[in-house]
Amino acid sequence: MGLPTLRQLQYLVSVVDLKHFGHAADQCFVTQSTLSAGIQDLESLLDARLIERTNRKVLPTALGIDVAQRAQHILSLSSDLVDVAQSEQSPSTGRVRIGIIPSICPFLLPKALTAIRQQLPQLELILIEDQSEPLVNKLRSGEIDVALLAFPFDIKELNQHIFGEEAFWVALPKNHALSSKKQIVADQLPIDDLLLLSEGHCLREHALSACQLPATAQRTSMQGTSLYTLIEMVAGGLGITLIPEMAINSDMVSHADICIRPLVAKNNKPMRELGLVWRPSYQRTKTLELLSQAFADALN
Repeated sequence: MGLPTLRQLQYLVSVVDLKHFGHAADQCFVTQSTLSAGIQDLESLLDARLIERTNRKVLPTALGIDVAQRAQHILSLSSDLVDVAQSEQSPSTGRVRIGIIPSICPFLLPKALTAIRQQLPQLELILIEDQSEPLVNKLRSGEIDVALLAFPFDIKELNQHIFGEEAFWVALPKNHALSSKKQIVADQLPIDDLLLLSEGHCLREHALSACQLPATAQRTSMQGTSLYTLIEMVAGGLGITLIPEMAINSDMVSHADICIRPLVAKNNKPMRELGLVWRPSYQRTKTLELLSQAFADALN
């Protein structure tokens, strides 16, 4: 029996993940017919059905899911082969694909990139902005090399290094009853006024956890898709929200017609942790150390 090609495995992983041939083909930068033929060749090679095809749905078989999980591991290992070779040459050269969540990217990245360009001028950074779960999936499949996430977040078998933490602040309309206070205690927050990001954004869970509030403590009738949207909703008098400290000096906040106050809790200062996450097989540890220090310096 011959061996599957990496390209065939990539096609399978994309179809199983997206459950759509057209979207998978776009992700793999090939035509739909090329992708379909590649998966058919893989099925012929393995003498097994991996994908169920109907007019309306694309469903992976149980074996297809199992093979795709193994394929994902193989793809990540093959991607790391290039990284091993580059790390032998120099930790400050080569390419690093880094994923960053939206509640960090626009605030920390501009500060960090200046230092990274000065200290690591020959290091090429490929930046991907996405939510935590998709980034972790991309990390496992080898699509990215490292992810910058906020914690707590379950990364299971992946490695992590926490480089800093930051507090939460409260953003309020200027005429809000709490705007006269110098700081706001978590249990003073009016739950009926609380605006949070929609499901899937880790900032939502972190804000609730840091304030020791239940998952139901939010206005389900109004949720934002970005921090910018939440700030605009606050400025319009629709409620209050929680923002990470790194955002308080941004143009988004300073130009908004709102007031901000530090948030405190009874037993601790509400915080979220920030860190880098990578595969155990990723060998460019010195590069990760340099990047981690650059992000820590930018945060501080």
